[in-house]
Amino acid sequence: MPAIGTRDRYWLHALLFLLTLFTTTLVGAGMQMDFDRNLPLDLEHDLDTVARLFSHPALLWQGLPFSLTLLIILLAHEFGHYLACVYYRVDASLPYFLPAPTLTGTFGAFIRIRSAIYSRRVLFDIGVAGPVAGFVFLLPALAVGLAFSKIIPGIAHQGAIQFGAPLLQRLLQAAIFPGVPGSDIYLHPVARAAWIGILATALNLLPIGQLDGGHILYALAGDKHKLISKVFILLLVPLGVFYWWVWLFWAAILFWLGRRHPVIYDTAELGAGRVRLGYTALVIFVLCFTLAPVSTTGL
Repeated sequence: MPAIGTRDRYWLHALLFLLTLFTTTLVGAGMQMDFDRNLPLDLEHDLDTVARLFSHPALLWQGLPFSLTLLIILLAHEFGHYLACVYYRVDASLPYFLPAPTLTGTFGAFIRIRSAIYSRRVLFDIGVAGPVAGFVFLLPALAVGLAFSKIIPGIAHQGAIQFGAPLLQRLLQAAIFPGVPGSDIYLHPVARAAWIGILATALNLLPIGQLDGGHILYALAGDKHKLISKVFILLLVPLGVFYWWVWLFWAAILFWLGRRHPVIYDTAELGAGRVRLGYTALVIFVLCFTLAPVSTTGL
């Protein structure tokens, strides 16, 4: 097996990271400008904001709290996987970041595992390390971001785009803003970066195929993995019909590409500690999952 990292193209990892830093900082600067002016997220005036940022590049510095928070959360997630691979001498790449002209500035990040995994324990540890590491970083980021957020009556219902609030966010909002409706809380860009990390964690922990949740499920349930994956794919269909159409897209992609998992012939028990950690991952999934992460008002 090649030594860990010998096939990594460091220039490519660095280039993608810097491009993602730029795109997320651009998005973050727009968010900060809207936050300072008490304006809700709106695509029409956000395009004007982007044009203003290109005319006044110094304003980009305002986007760093958002971009650095988001990239640290994504880095923690991917390096959780990567360091677990290094520990078990599984050949894996460094993280690839994906810059994107979207509301988040990125499509996330991923690592490539380039060698086979022959142990359920190793599979479990690599699969669970990412979501747990990411959660450890996003939790304080969300708390700090909420502490810097402000109360504007009805702000969540203004603008063309609305964001769902996962259970974790609701619990922290109740602690930091007791008695204040969630619709009156305007999230600071740092809290919005944590929200994106929460969404990414929930998507990765879906117990389907070769997602992180699918790896954890396979390590715990073995041959039941395929059936449970199909059940959860089917559950995404009504969620897509009644809550968020993107779930239909995920259901289609996962149906064609994500139902199967490479077979591991290993009968060793995971042990009580890993089973408890598996339940912890389930709790994290419940705290992070949102029926309708994004919705539009049609304004």
